[in-house]
Amino acid sequence: MDHILVAKNVTKTYGDYTALSNISLQIPENCIYGLLGPNGAGKTSFIRIINQITHQDEGEIWLNGEPLAPKHIASIGYLPEERGLYKSMKVGEQVLYLAQLKGLSKSEAKTRLKYWFDRLNIGDWWDKKIQELSKGMAQKIQFIVTVLHEPKLLIFDEPFSGFDPINANMIKDEILQLKKNGTSIIFSTHRMESVEELCEYIALIHKSEKILDGKLSDIKKAYKNNIFNVGLQVEKEAEVLMQSLEQNLNILSSDIDTLDHQLNFKVQLPTSHTGEILAKLSKMGNINRFEETIPSANDIFIQTVNNKDNDK
Repeated sequence: MDHILVAKNVTKTYGDYTALSNISLQIPENCIYGLLGPNGAGKTSFIRIINQITHQDEGEIWLNGEPLAPKHIASIGYLPEERGLYKSMKVGEQVLYLAQLKGLSKSEAKTRLKYWFDRLNIGDWWDKKIQELSKGMAQKIQFIVTVLHEPKLLIFDEPFSGFDPINANMIKDEILQLKKNGTSIIFSTHRMESVEELCEYIALIHKSEKILDGKLSDIKKAYKNNIFNVGLQVEKEAEVLMQSLEQNLNILSSDIDTLDHQLNFKVQLPTSHTGEILAKLSKMGNINRFEETIPSANDIFIQTVNNKDNDK
């Protein structure tokens, strides 16, 4: 597998404070890679190093197989959480200026800007000042400035901040299209539902250390704990059967639908006895639901961070 970015043993300190401690990551090409962690974990420090705003004290970073160097800034697009547009400038003047800073000619910039302004339905904003726009409208301008020079690597830090659901969904679709077109994306967010929808790989940083990374689907499988949601329809004595199940199994929650004689419960089963218990349940009634619970990205985030804190 080819990697757009490789970090090896990256450490960054500010005086006595360690922002990053021996971080190693491999970010595959043409994927959306979730960079996750609580506030103050070190995510922003890592992003700033990639963008060469600051530099690591130890370790190496490679981009496209080469040591990270000033020339690579042109290959990166960065949408920071704190936006930085000039409020008193007109939108058109500002985006043209920023596009030329990224190496585009004025004519090429105008062509690309027309495409994006039409695509995001903001064609009539050209002569407005940034201060006249809502936060979400300004976010669209910042997004366009970030992607306009068609960088190989995009870094989005909380890209949906300030958007209503409709526009958030529009930007999500654009991010997916960019990935489909071959762009590699680092995606930093606290919105775990966005991680579920977008990210193929994740890394979790906590208190300056990487505590988890890998393919999200593989991590979910590793965090499964043999919990199942079961629906069992019985002919009679639903309450009695439920009491018997609670005495013999690790029932986490339960509910009885007395009209349909349906037992609904969440149970954690011994790994080696799942088939045996399933056979016993089938003798008690009709099993119309038996679904293993797959942990969400949010569940994994909370569990991993809490476990790390409890180990110390």
